[in-house]
Amino acid sequence: MRLVFAGTPAVAVPTLRALAARHEIVGVVTRPDAPLGRKRVLTPSPVAAAADELGLPVVKASRLDAETTERVTALGAELGVIVAYGGIVREPLLSAPVHGWINLHFSLLPAWRGAAPVQRALIAGDSELGVSVFQLVPELDAGDVFALRTVAVPAEATADAVLGQLAEDGAEVTAGVVGEIAAGTASARPQRGEATLAPKLTLADGELDWSQPVASVFARYRGVTPEPGAHTTIDGARLKILASHPAPDVRDLAPGELRGTKSAVLVGTAEGALEITRVQPAGKGPMSAADWWRGRRPAQTVRAGS
Repeated sequence: MRLVFAGTPAVAVPTLRALAARHEIVGVVTRPDAPLGRKRVLTPSPVAAAADELGLPVVKASRLDAETTERVTALGAELGVIVAYGGIVREPLLSAPVHGWINLHFSLLPAWRGAAPVQRALIAGDSELGVSVFQLVPELDAGDVFALRTVAVPAEATADAVLGQLAEDGAEVTAGVVGEIAAGTASARPQRGEATLAPKLTLADGELDWSQPVASVFARYRGVTPEPGAHTTIDGARLKILASHPAPDVRDLAPGELRGTKSAVLVGTAEGALEITRVQPAGKGPMSAADWWRGRRPAQTVRAGS
């Protein structure tokens, strides 16, 4: 089939590669180059870089406005495929390809419709995660579903690791759906069940609440790592938590109470404790939690969140 692909981050790249190996990609739509690093160097999106490597024409647009719609429509695609582009496809572009657009979403729809499905599912402590490929419609992530796949993820995997795994599985599922659409054998069913929403995360979502049990605290850590980042406040300064795991058998620390060990820092919760192994203090680089603790003056027990 003649396809137009829309996507921006690294999680969209496996699907682009899978489709390029099987079909004709007449154009790739992605967000414009963005400043990255300390020197703020303008850098192409991961999808733009992959498209350039594959020799595919690229349309860089911050939104799918009238000008971009005209350019994409002129490509004459039979089907549009979108994976985490970062913008909304509206009419008349939505109906421009004869088969419309399909969307790979990193959730088991109708659960977690929105921009941060994996992150919100992890924060909520969901036991099942997966991918959905559905027909794009004007309503948010509400179209009929062609395929669902549940994916087993490691119990302590953070959002970036889970997204990496779902990106690979999702590429395979999406390629299968596109093949069925090309063959005329594809079928989609309406979404079943109660819809939940997954709005984009903010910095505030990364703050850990030590009054919760360790399972809930660790679930939030998983969901907000690496972005926007798990953090707590100590002596009025933000401390970013880069690596941690539960220590449920530690029960002698009050919620928010810290204790240093030779290799880590323990923080009490409502039930159990979180063992922190790597941190980043405000204005400094990443370091081991043990080194951060030893460098405190005076070295004493403090309260997280204070």
